Amino acid sequence: MRHDHPTAVLRPQEQDSPGSATAVAHPNIALIKYWGKRDERLILPVTDSLSMTLDVFPTTTSVRLAAGAGPDEVTLNGRPAEGEAGRRITAFLDLVRQSAGRTERAVVDTRNTVPTGAGLASSASGFAALAVAAAAAYGLDLDATALSRLARRGSGSASRSLFGGFAVWHAGPEHGTDADADAGSYAEPVPTAALDPALVIAVVNAGPKPVSSREAMRRTVDTSPLYRPWAASSKDDLVEMRAALGRGDLTAVGEIAERNALGMHATMLAARPAVRYLSPATVTVLDRVLQLRQAGIAAYATMDAGPNVKVLCPRADAQRVADAVRDAAPDSTVLVAGPGPGARLSDEDGR
Repeated sequence: MRHDHPTAVLRPQEQDSPGSATAVAHPNIALIKYWGKRDERLILPVTDSLSMTLDVFPTTTSVRLAAGAGPDEVTLNGRPAEGEAGRRITAFLDLVRQSAGRTERAVVDTRNTVPTGAGLASSASGFAALAVAAAAAYGLDLDATALSRLARRGSGSASRSLFGGFAVWHAGPEHGTDADADAGSYAEPVPTAALDPALVIAVVNAGPKPVSSREAMRRTVDTSPLYRPWAASSKDDLVEMRAALGRGDLTAVGEIAERNALGMHATMLAARPAVRYLSPATVTVLDRVLQLRQAGIAAYATMDAGPNVKVLCPRADAQRVADAVRDAAPDSTVLVAGPGPGARLSDEDGR
């Protein structure tokens, strides 16, 4: 079974109501990690990354243009978006308005079903949905590559949630103009051979992270003596990962993903001061994953910036892996995800 999920974005003229659009996007989990920016303003990463979009935790975002002066109105999960979250959304809308040559303010309603700020890629699904909805509402006719570049400006990992299944985000050229770098940094689907993967997600702590991903990235890049060696090895990991996906070797995919993630967390532990996301429950789950492998199950762990663990395994073994993880961390929330669809326009009922 192939998991080549192209994006299903509609063109603005297909919308029922000009100036209004609703989009749905799903989070993705990076198997080759995005960790570290070389350009904060354009959100250009140090290395390429590769992810799997999930079929759980969708974000639904509606954008409606409104006449009159005043600020954008943004609600997040039914409450006004304040602080950094509100500023990021408004800045993103300014970028869309500039691209469209429009000035109307927007009324935005976004609803996450994933715990926000807990290392489960809520910003990826959030800004992917916002990019698709805002582009349609403001009349931008963008192809998938341009939408991916746009979503990247809100959250780097959002560039990958434009696509279903597996996607690679290209870091882009390191030399040249800003325009060259911006044009070259986008995501696209990665073709795979016969794979039937599952991702068992262990939410050991759904609360906000003590250190934001942005701050942790800056600190790691600026101070960790392990960062540059990890970034160099990550380029090799990506080459091997694409080859493993191409031949349908899920065991190799898991091995590469686990070493890449553990290496990323090692760079954070070596930062000054250290960034430590791993909790005792995290380590307990990692130990159980190792025990599962010793028992003959091809289970491999990955983690983003947070304490929660995701375990890649064959779909046929997913329930056994989920039961083992739940037994190891009984206070955690455990669910099973598979490869999901790309971002797309929908109506307000999700159709």
